[in-house]
Amino acid sequence: MNAWLANRIALCLFWLGAGLVLILLLGLLFFILLEGIRVISWDFLTLPAATTRSGGGIGPQIFNSFYLLILTMLMTIPLGLLAGIYMAEYAKKGPLIELIRLSIETLTSLPSIVVGLFGLLLFVNYTGWGYSLMAGALTLTVINLPMMVRISEEAIQGVFPDLREASLALGATRWQTIWRIMIPAALPALVTGIIITSGRVFGEAAALLYTAGMSSPALDFTNWNIFSSASPLNPFRPAETLAVHIWKVNAEAIIPDVKRVANGSAAVLILIVLIFNLLARWLGHYINRKLTAV
Repeated sequence: MNAWLANRIALCLFWLGAGLVLILLLGLLFFILLEGIRVISWDFLTLPAATTRSGGGIGPQIFNSFYLLILTMLMTIPLGLLAGIYMAEYAKKGPLIELIRLSIETLTSLPSIVVGLFGLLLFVNYTGWGYSLMAGALTLTVINLPMMVRISEEAIQGVFPDLREASLALGATRWQTIWRIMIPAALPALVTGIIITSGRVFGEAAALLYTAGMSSPALDFTNWNIFSSASPLNPFRPAETLAVHIWKVNAEAIIPDVKRVANGSAAVLILIVLIFNLLARWLGHYINRKLTAV
């Protein structure tokens, strides 16, 4: 077999693999959106869920999902960025760094339901908070932190070494170099990783069943007192997210329009995750153009 033929065969195999991935993605999107897009309306997106009658919506579940996302990322981003900076700039080869990497890889591979049980024991029972947004956010931080650490480390390591050396040669300290040179240069990759990590929060259900709960109290969106049980901003109240709502509707609901609510909720969730991924690519390219003028 000559080199030209081997190259053509390899190219065809690459195209075949990429095409299969694209077909699977488009087929999944088409199936879910075809069933659910007709259900989506303003009332469906804003009304609370119904427990015994038809016509309920997913308004509180959408709010809970976004609020949980904010709480989770407020903890995940600083911790992940600091750990990534340490791994990329300060860590030296040795038993300690190998133990840290092993811990990160182990946490990455843990099933989310196992982390959920850990969150149930520590953040729900031991703290006395019960099922709450804060317990769910801390549990999701444990799940997302390994990915955030790896994204931060790889983004900083991907910056041209010449930038670091030039900054140090001009008299900047190591921390000044990291804060003013390395992080801005790595910002496009960091933003992309943050948004992709955020998208994972929307799709998580198993861990939240044991931590955030499977129900939400009646919320008063005019009540901004975070200490009130009826306030949507109270982080220590139970909160059913959109992914948990989909599972609960299919598993336990007795409403007559179960299929309608499940299909519509799944379509909304898919659209949110899709928008997050598209936003990640656009924002990463936009920041890169601003910083590099390319």
